[in-house]
Amino acid sequence: MPARTEWGPAPLDTRLATVLGGRTAKAVEKAFGHRTVGEFLEHAPRRYAERGALTALDSLAIGESVTIVAEVVDVRERTMRQRRGSILEAKIGDGKGLLTLTFFNQGWRTKDLVVGARGIFAGKVGDYRGARQLAHPDYELFDDDDPRATADPESDEAIRFSQQPIPIYPATASLSSWQIAKAMAVVLDTLPDIADPIPSSVRTRLGLVPFRRALELLHRPEKVADFKRAQDALRYREAFVLQTALVQRRIAARATASTSRTASPGGILERFDATLPFTLTDDQQSVGAEIAHDLAGSWPMHRLVQGEVGSGKTLVAIRAMLTVAESGGQSALIAPTEVLAAQHLRSIVKFLGPDLAAELRPVILTGSQSTDERRRALLAAASGGSRLVVGTHALLGDRVDFAELGLVVVDEQHRFGVEQREALRTKGQTPPHVLVLTATPIPRTVAMTVFGDLDVSTIAGMPSGRAGVETHAVGLAEHPGWESRIWTRMAEELGTGRQAFVVCPAIDEAHAEDDGPALVREQGAPDGDDEAPKRAPATVLATAERMRTMPVLQGRRIEVLHGRMSGDEKDRVMTAFASGDVDVLVATTVIEVGVDVPNASMMAILDADRFGVSQLHQLRGRIGRGQWPGVCLLVTTAEADTTSRERVDAVAASDDGFELARVDLELRREGDVLGERQSGGRSSLNLLRVVRDADLIMDAREEAERLLERDPGLQDQPELRAALARRLDESDAAFLGKN
Repeated sequence: MPARTEWGPAPLDTRLATVLGGRTAKAVEKAFGHRTVGEFLEHAPRRYAERGALTALDSLAIGESVTIVAEVVDVRERTMRQRRGSILEAKIGDGKGLLTLTFFNQGWRTKDLVVGARGIFAGKVGDYRGARQLAHPDYELFDDDDPRATADPESDEAIRFSQQPIPIYPATASLSSWQIAKAMAVVLDTLPDIADPIPSSVRTRLGLVPFRRALELLHRPEKVADFKRAQDALRYREAFVLQTALVQRRIAARATASTSRTASPGGILERFDATLPFTLTDDQQSVGAEIAHDLAGSWPMHRLVQGEVGSGKTLVAIRAMLTVAESGGQSALIAPTEVLAAQHLRSIVKFLGPDLAAELRPVILTGSQSTDERRRALLAAASGGSRLVVGTHALLGDRVDFAELGLVVVDEQHRFGVEQREALRTKGQTPPHVLVLTATPIPRTVAMTVFGDLDVSTIAGMPSGRAGVETHAVGLAEHPGWESRIWTRMAEELGTGRQAFVVCPAIDEAHAEDDGPALVREQGAPDGDDEAPKRAPATVLATAERMRTMPVLQGRRIEVLHGRMSGDEKDRVMTAFASGDVDVLVATTVIEVGVDVPNASMMAILDADRFGVSQLHQLRGRIGRGQWPGVCLLVTTAEADTTSRERVDAVAASDDGFELARVDLELRREGDVLGERQSGGRSSLNLLRVVRDADLIMDAREEAERLLERDPGLQDQPELRAALARRLDESDAAFLGKN
């Protein structure tokens, strides 16, 4: 390890190998991807253990966390009998009693745990064959010239050690928490002062400790209050830097010129509205007005429209596309699946009616089209003959051109990567307006954090005439006999002339669904130690086959739908289901969004614990869309009091998508709220939590806006400029700009 570190003008950008030495730095990079000092210092402890009060060996209680000042009196290492490896046992004494320290496969500790060594030992008292022990305790040994070596166990130094929290870091099998702590101490011992990107006036107002002090208190707290103060300061710093970046992007977007698009009296939009057989809801009207205002502006619209499943987002998007069409522009609507793209085209044609459809010539472009179909669609887009182009990822191809692309509509944006969205947006001669739709409701602070450079509109109300859905969690772990009732209940529903969905997390035993993968482990589970379903998942093909043999479903027409089917096959099945020629559709999450069959009134989601909260809510939205009430059965074998079961119970207990979004974030700890940067990197949030820290994020946003209003180029804020460059490398900056 280097004896001395030469810190440059940007200490946080110093290569970790310069401070820790190549071997340790390489281990850290391999385990966590950290290459610089700044990245390593952001590796925050996941929790802190308390050592417990100083305790004499003759008064130890089983299960108690204790701290002991004692001397090593015996050390032995032996080979384990039942499995490979060794056990190191060290006996310590304080003159009043003895205690055994146990370490598995850590024989190297014999180098410092030698007879006569004196120190402070901390851990939880356990019992092994009637003898008290500490397994893998934390300890600090005294040097020979350390006055603590002969000090009274009740000395100030011993008491201080007993009160000092122990940082517990996210670790790996090859890099333990204590090794990380040791490396962190090496960095902090020589780290110079670091300028704080948060203005001093803000720190004073909020009572935040400076950045360098916060790092020290985070990794080496003397007491519980220390790391809490550190977390407060570092959370605000994280929010402030991120919000500054997002506000900058918003300002930059408004500095770009775009073509103004307005509707004219008696024009296409007015003619369309006159044909609607219903009145727009208040929310649809207000959101439509916001979009119209944006389209008429001189800079590109960047607006997110969020709303419940079935709230009318597609209708709002169609009206925006018609506004663009009036001025000769084209609109491109990109959907994540061919099923959804085809559904959108059908909805658009149905809404437009024969006259407007003939005038605007909506077309679809997908990857599974025949050569002739694809050629016709490409020509219609490039010539301007079609002013409404719907498609999947096929729209992103190099051969796809538009005569005058004026609006990009991205449906279910979370299903697309950043580069994919950007590829479509750059197909316009001038920057097109962008409208993003999502049926996954987002709390305000999440929207502000994830989509900080987008204006956010919400459609909270639902159109009249929706019967709604009643949802039940079917816990087979507690009630295995309930499984037969699922199919009996489905037969009853089919007997009234209705239709049903059955959703499975996998196609067959060899293939998980590509269009919408189910969970294989809890998202955001702390330390990766949450339970993951270990049983084989329910599959589409096996479930459909089993249903066809059930006497209660005898004679029912049962079909399958999944992502490995061709486009023609999917379209054939969906058309048959929509027309009532299929009674039950057994599918994967390919039907999660966009499928609109008003006659479908029942859904059974098998292995519901393998899906996320928002995914379950989306799936449930496929039923109850007509005049008949829906019933959704969330079938699970997950045990009660597990995170998996909590998700299922939360969806069964509420049909409020915004409340479920909050619950979902709390269960997942929303560390991956930026979608793992959607570029394969690590989570974009460190200490910040968008639900818990809502007020803090709001404050940081307002401070960022005030600062950029005074100093748009951050000329007077070199520390903040450096923090932005460090926090948002080129790929991250592009991500925020393209969102």
